[in-house]
Amino acid sequence: MVATRGCTQILTAWERVYRFLRDAFPAAHYHQGRTLAAVAQDARAVTATFADGSKVEADLLVGADGIRSPVRQLLLPDLAPGYAGYVAWRALLAEQDFPSQLREEIFPFMSFGLPPGEQFLGYPVAGPDNDLRAGRRRYNVIWYRPADEHTTLIDLLTDSNGVAHDNSIPPPLIRKQAIDDMRDAAERFLGWQFRDIVRLIDEPILQPICDLESPRMAFGRIAIVGDAAFVARPHVAAGVTKAADDAAALAQALAHADNVEAGLKNFEAGQVAVNRRIIQRARHLGAYLQASQTADERANSARHGIPEAVLAETALPGT
Repeated sequence: MVATRGCTQILTAWERVYRFLRDAFPAAHYHQGRTLAAVAQDARAVTATFADGSKVEADLLVGADGIRSPVRQLLLPDLAPGYAGYVAWRALLAEQDFPSQLREEIFPFMSFGLPPGEQFLGYPVAGPDNDLRAGRRRYNVIWYRPADEHTTLIDLLTDSNGVAHDNSIPPPLIRKQAIDDMRDAAERFLGWQFRDIVRLIDEPILQPICDLESPRMAFGRIAIVGDAAFVARPHVAAGVTKAADDAAALAQALAHADNVEAGLKNFEAGQVAVNRRIIQRARHLGAYLQASQTADERANSARHGIPEAVLAETALPGT
């Protein structure tokens, strides 16, 4: 063990947060299987046209439709998520599968393994249905590894049939050789606790790390929020928080405005700056993991890729 730092944290699983939000919104208002094709607006209303030809008219349209947002693509067609230069191997493991010594050594803690230019991170989260009982919890695993966009990334996203996937690859389609290479790297570069954790992973998830910074969030009667507008690298753990903050700010701005367009302008004026700071913070924390770096990023990596800095900046956000 190289360094430790005390930190009280509250962690849970996304499925728990999602279930609260999903149950709070009446099922009658969910319309699945519909694809947005176009949006149009005038001084009176905004109209959404769907691929089946149906249309919906409203005072306001909010694009809260994620990293590949169709609403954003219609409004800002030249803007797309940018690859950050590294990938994450991920898994969610059952506490009951941990051998007793490994559970005692690592399960209760947010733990970091730091091979040169990489980061292995693990921490406990709630079990199914927010189960917090010992033995019923789970362990979230993330291993960040550099991957050149034009070589290694393409290889990782090519399945066993030779099909190259653009942005992500379903776990069952990841080539056995890619997984074997990851496991071999774990045996060579990681401490014994993390090696044992990797051995517990049956079907890893591969996530190319991207980010996105929109110049605007308001377009007349249309707003984009959450990952539709700004996508931060995972190091700041701000995805859900950022989206919730956008939603609260949007509701407040509309409540205090004379009309929709004025409210969206006020919303944008505050939230663009907040989201830009989150993006820059995440880029700062992840720069040392990138497959290629600028001179400034290399200098930054020398200062912020060491264990003490990773603990201070990642485990204790805002310091």
